[in-house]
Amino acid sequence: MSSRDLVLARVRRALADVPRTERPSDAPVDRDYLRAHGDRTTEQTVDLLAENLADYRAIVHRTDAAGLPALIARLLAGRGATSVVVPPGLPAEWLSATDPEEVARIPDTPELTPHDLDAVSSVVTGCAVAVAETGTVVLDAGPDQGRRRITLVPDHHICVIKVPEQVVDSVPQALERLAPERPLTWISGPSATSDIELDRVEGVHGPRTLEVVLVEG
Repeated sequence: MSSRDLVLARVRRALADVPRTERPSDAPVDRDYLRAHGDRTTEQTVDLLAENLADYRAIVHRTDAAGLPALIARLLAGRGATSVVVPPGLPAEWLSATDPEEVARIPDTPELTPHDLDAVSSVVTGCAVAVAETGTVVLDAGPDQGRRRITLVPDHHICVIKVPEQVVDSVPQALERLAPERPLTWISGPSATSDIELDRVEGVHGPRTLEVVLVEG
């Protein structure tokens, strides 16, 4: 018996008592696990997100809506950025303090190849939701986030999170907000890997630098 036959036989045995007409949605699933680990205020949840993001080596900034354009302009200038990818639904005011003659705006269009994106300095996006307990930012290719590739190829990603409405405690709470059919990208810090000697290398399969901006109000 091949490995394939063995696996299929085990599947058939596991399904032996399941009626052929039954669909997955017909069988209730117990979800009695913890919804959140601890009892936190909204402010404490946001603080935990910031702490865990920093622990994963993301650079965390805080501002309000009025200060966001100037902060983004400062972050791009600090990186020496000469170009930035702009998702189609990115609020125009976010880049209103950035001089387009100094930092070229590159619209996210299907014509952009990975080679084109590799030549871009930075990308600015929003997010779908952020998970405090894991320090994770989730993108779902929404209008203010653009296609997945624009956040995987450029070396510098600025991700804006609206506080507190886009912050949740746990992964189960995040999943309730996300549509499973959308292309989801889960980000915990800059892209990184390590070899057998545990030498960490960043930027292997994503941005080398992740800057997260928590915007209140």
